[in-house]
Amino acid sequence: MPQMMPMEWTLLYLTFLATFLMFNIMNYFAQLPNKQSKTKESINIHKTNWKW
Repeated sequence: MPQMMPMEWTLLYLTFLATFLMFNIMNYFAQLPNKQSKTKESINIHKTNWKW
């Protein structure tokens, strides 16, 4: 069985690399960022005074 020429290995590598990068880029940009709500929610802080 003849071996592949080095140029064919390079093209095969570039094909898989391009496919991998396109897949990752499409998944990255497919998600819309969460819009921040304009109303701020106040944080309730309950301070406990310890009396020993």
